[in-house]
Amino acid sequence: MNKNQGRFKVVLPLVFLLLFTGNGFAETTDTRQNTINVTGTVTSATDGMPLIGVSIVVKGTTEGTVSDMNGNYRINILPNVTLVFSYIGYITQEIAVGGRRTVDIVMEESAETLSEVVVTALGIGREEKSLGYSVGKLGSEEISKVVHENVLTSMAGKVTGVTINSTGGTGSTVSMVIRGATSMSTDNQPLFVIDGVPMTSSVNNVGGFGKDNLVDYGNAISDIDPESIESVSILKGPSAAALYGTRAGNGVVLITTKKSGRKGGMKVEVVSNTVFDIPSKYLDVQNRLGFGYRSYTNSAFPNGIIPAYNTSEVTGAGPELNKGYWQVQPFAPLDANGVPIPTELISHPDNYKNFINGNAITTTNSVAISSSSDRVNYRLGVSNMTNRGLVPNSDLNRNNLTLSATSTVVEGLTVGTDINYTRNWADNRPATQERGANPLQWAAWIPPNVDIRKMKDYKLGGNEVLTIGKGWENPYFLAYGINNSFKRNRLIGSVSATWEITPQLSLMGRYALNRSDETRETKIDPGYSGEPNNGAYGIVTSESSEANADVLATYKNHWDNFSLTTSAGGNLLYSRWSYMSNSSKPGSGLIIPYLYTIQNIENTSLSYSNARYERAINSVYAMANLGWRDRVYLDLTARNDWASTLPAENRSYFYPSASLSFLLNNMIDMGKNVNLLKIRGSIAQVGNDTSPYSLYATYYDGGQWGDAIRLGKPGDLLNPVLLPEESSSYEVGMDIKMFNNRLRFEGTYYRADNRNQILSVPLAGSTGFNSIKINAGLLQSRGVELMLGFTPIETKDWTWNLDVNFTKNQTWLLELSEGTDFVQFWDEARVKNIAYAKDKSLGRDGLIGNLYTRKILRVTDKNSKYYGYPLLPENSEDAEWQAEDDYSKVGNYNPNFIMGLQTSITYKNFTLSMTFDWRSGGQYVSQTWRYLTEGVVSNTWLNQLVIPPDGLGGQPNEALRDWVVANADRLIYTNNPRPVGGPTPDFGGFYNDFYTGIGAYDGTFAPGVYGRYDDNGNFILVKENLGNEGTEFRPYAMSYPWGIGEANLFDADYVKLREIALNYKVPAKTAQKLKLQDLNISVYSRNIMLWAKSAGMGIDPERAYQSGSGGGFKQGVERFNAEPWVIPVGFKLSFTF
Repeated sequence: MNKNQGRFKVVLPLVFLLLFTGNGFAETTDTRQNTINVTGTVTSATDGMPLIGVSIVVKGTTEGTVSDMNGNYRINILPNVTLVFSYIGYITQEIAVGGRRTVDIVMEESAETLSEVVVTALGIGREEKSLGYSVGKLGSEEISKVVHENVLTSMAGKVTGVTINSTGGTGSTVSMVIRGATSMSTDNQPLFVIDGVPMTSSVNNVGGFGKDNLVDYGNAISDIDPESIESVSILKGPSAAALYGTRAGNGVVLITTKKSGRKGGMKVEVVSNTVFDIPSKYLDVQNRLGFGYRSYTNSAFPNGIIPAYNTSEVTGAGPELNKGYWQVQPFAPLDANGVPIPTELISHPDNYKNFINGNAITTTNSVAISSSSDRVNYRLGVSNMTNRGLVPNSDLNRNNLTLSATSTVVEGLTVGTDINYTRNWADNRPATQERGANPLQWAAWIPPNVDIRKMKDYKLGGNEVLTIGKGWENPYFLAYGINNSFKRNRLIGSVSATWEITPQLSLMGRYALNRSDETRETKIDPGYSGEPNNGAYGIVTSESSEANADVLATYKNHWDNFSLTTSAGGNLLYSRWSYMSNSSKPGSGLIIPYLYTIQNIENTSLSYSNARYERAINSVYAMANLGWRDRVYLDLTARNDWASTLPAENRSYFYPSASLSFLLNNMIDMGKNVNLLKIRGSIAQVGNDTSPYSLYATYYDGGQWGDAIRLGKPGDLLNPVLLPEESSSYEVGMDIKMFNNRLRFEGTYYRADNRNQILSVPLAGSTGFNSIKINAGLLQSRGVELMLGFTPIETKDWTWNLDVNFTKNQTWLLELSEGTDFVQFWDEARVKNIAYAKDKSLGRDGLIGNLYTRKILRVTDKNSKYYGYPLLPENSEDAEWQAEDDYSKVGNYNPNFIMGLQTSITYKNFTLSMTFDWRSGGQYVSQTWRYLTEGVVSNTWLNQLVIPPDGLGGQPNEALRDWVVANADRLIYTNNPRPVGGPTPDFGGFYNDFYTGIGAYDGTFAPGVYGRYDDNGNFILVKENLGNEGTEFRPYAMSYPWGIGEANLFDADYVKLREIALNYKVPAKTAQKLKLQDLNISVYSRNIMLWAKSAGMGIDPERAYQSGSGGGFKQGVERFNAEPWVIPVGFKLSFTF
């Protein structure tokens, strides 16, 4: 324990003790006679919702109270006083009591809104102006004006400090990272708290059975219905999130669902939504060349017919199409003797488009009933979402039931419950992230001389499936013959009781449960080359639950110029998880085809595994908020956790925070145009513990060997003295509001030091282990968040709002344990994501997200005229660029900055709103590009080939050599060169008879030189490979530089129109004629790619965040996410009666 932490442990309890005892001295005994108890409810005139935290003060005194979570209040006063009701954003009202014992009030919104009540840690509502830290906030209108199936995608571009990445289509995993990476051992996802119930939402939820059959089942946050959400608060920094302790290391997202409306009867809300996914851009696959290895013509062969194709050849380098050439092709007609008949080679350019489901549609319907009275309030909602995906035979369904209810049992005692039940299921989720069972990947791979529609009827009888050749998959079979179904039930619920002991003192108790169970089942029909023995079958069931018991005592008071709120409480957390899996081993198959049961798997072919864990954390916490004359606010919090996942001597850890805000506009007369000028600062500490069973090794099922059942131990040597990861941070900021809130600014600078990083570092094989888990690193994050808002026009009929936000974050690895030089996170497509500790002397900047690869090997003799030329291998048959031995930094997957823009224009009852998202900088690796281009299927690669000037192609010549040298910057010195030549004479293809002995003008060459070094390091030229005589030409099919990582690296810059919506609010009089309270109609679209630096190949850079299984997530990698870009068109109807 460091010295500062020790001081916090001593000082903060004393502060809380003084504050609580100070309260006692501050209170005075009311000796007045004839006082009465006055009660009432405060609601909003806008929506009838109760207002939390309204100040109710006796006029001319400091005596008062505040409204509770249901808008109720109680105060003991003289019968003839006047009460002053004030609430930020609402018009202050003065009400004469006149002896009444019940005073209800409806408050009108003020045109001069200065601040809002935001939900902070532990669900406590606070005036935003009093906070000493930054909190992101979104209301229900911002979340649901454009319908999203996942609430996270509705936040993109709207909140500073937040990065959202969607890894695929509807139902796929969505990642949310707040203020950059804080841990090198987790996926950096925040803690979600739904109506007080904590929930984790890992991005590692990919699974599946069968070879290369990986399915993204979506993460937990996708179970929440966005239409049921009232507000979202994003606690970005440790100061905001410190009360959640060890679970707050990556930030906290507080989600509050909708509650009951205004008093006076029942209200019914109906929302119906339909969205059509219209593809706008597909993978850029070529359609000019047919199936094959060489672009032969009929004239090359004696009978004028190109020989039948060879299925082992690569796909896209065959004869030109639509040129009158003939060949025996796949699915060729047969003559009377059963001999295939040659047919003309014709292009089918719309194969990929024809495979995609043209009727992809998502419908969402919801109904909610609510009622509010003096004693009982409730809201009951149900919704249904049905999706038919872009991949044929894919679907997703979700049913949600939500209930929020409170009841005043007796005066001062309120009980409540919040329930959110979700059932998610699908008959089939398509495979992604691998090539084998991925139908979209194979649809793109089908050669253009084959009409993909002829492959739809794929059953040939027995176990045979129609394909274009051995080793090739039929995309329709993959879509219909492999079924990955799942069912997931989730219950998020709580019951609570709040006892208002006095108008100042309350006690809350709550029990919360987050429970889910899931079953995944895979059925693979015979015909898949990855499972050749009668198909495959697998089923896995899992259960998880987390229970939390909370108690919280709160004291609130006002006296003289001070306001005080103090709270103290505790939490008991218990979680558990288990799973059981049964499947056929990869390639082993089933006994009887099409019978999908465990009993249909041979004992020796059965793969069985199970696991379980339990975890507990006990916590106590306290907080205090002290305000002085609405000018200065001080917040102090403290939390101590005891975690079962850490060793006994290290399982107790303490997390304090402090924040301070100054409202300068209330200290200095700045005139009526300055509504708010606040400076703020905070300092805090939070952390991360480790996963269960990370201290001592446990055995696992090692499978069967003959008749013997084996047990195994992990290759990771566990460490019984682990410390929790610890994040210490501070932030400073300024908030400004002017001209009646028509000009708004927020600025924040923060820094976070994340110590004791838990990592697995390599061990020598002689130890018997691969690695050991230790506390090994220090991460430091720094960033800036800016928001600027305008309301340029605000008249009776017109309103125009404009908000711009800016985020820049960088994270450095400053320290690693002795003996550990670096941490490698992934290795994909010859590119590695490696973190080296910052070391200026070695030229290492230490940035998290750095990408490394082996660059093209070049001549290093600076005295040679060939200095910097690619050095080709000694074996002239391999005339291709080769890579250096060492790795060099070539990029970083993090953006330089993120900007968002929101604008809305309202004219009378019409509102047009848009959200833009610009991510500048960063790189990513694409495995989709790598494999499509290696098979020369990519049209982008074809278009990037270097075509020699007229007259210089076809044969080697000195003029070509001079042209190459004259264009050295583009052809020789570039880090990502392209071959010269192409597959046909139109591309400048060079004559060659590589391997086959039959010549064709489809040659290319890699500009460079052959040579070696003498003993003094001087370069000795053997020959040039620059287009002159002696240049080695290779067929276009071999043109892709497979061994060069930079060929697979792309810029990640893009601009998206995240949302555009046109809403019409039907006039109240018209709605009333229809017996409705209100009626809204809107049309919208979302997630439209406006510009991308690497747009040509049709891959969305946002999807370069690969979810995985267990700890397998990979940021900066795009892996076979082959869905087309879409322009959704949605229609929404909502009404209330």
